[in-house]
Amino acid sequence: MTDLLNTFSAGKPRAADLLDDVAHAQPWLDEALACWSEETGRTAAAVELPERDLEELRGLRTELHRSLSNVDRDGLETASEEVPSIHVATVGLRLDRNGRVSLEPRGRGWRYVAALVMAEIFEAQQLDLWRRVKVCHYSRCGTTFYDRSRNNSGVWHSTRICGKAENLRAHRARQRGRAQ
Repeated sequence: MTDLLNTFSAGKPRAADLLDDVAHAQPWLDEALACWSEETGRTAAAVELPERDLEELRGLRTELHRSLSNVDRDGLETASEEVPSIHVATVGLRLDRNGRVSLEPRGRGWRYVAALVMAEIFEAQQLDLWRRVKVCHYSRCGTTFYDRSRNNSGVWHSTRICGKAENLRAHRARQRGRAQ
């Protein structure tokens, strides 16, 4: 799921948005699906993205990014204007030989990707892991990351890069305040 959220350009130097065109999006998606299959032990369908699907994927990415930006450190929604969901995904339930039920994404193209991402989010919520998925607080970054800190207090995707820049900015602001 963070793979989709991090397809936009972040940091310096700025790179191309991976969802701008099929030439960038298709290789990214193929690799993301292969990684997901390897990590979960489940088989992902081969997905071919037509150009018209890219707008929907960018919209899903924006919606997910917005929802993560409206959550505080404890996983509670902060006060903000309620935005109705614009994405709906279809999933099936599959019972395996061991009696475990899993969500199985349905659809083609962007719909399959959306179903897979939302199924992963649902499972992360059930395991209380979704609250650890965050957007970097550094205003110039916006990278989505999984907070591995013991007390779920991480605010930057990289303390060395984004944390250092933010702390330096705050230090300089304090220095200017003292000088005045």
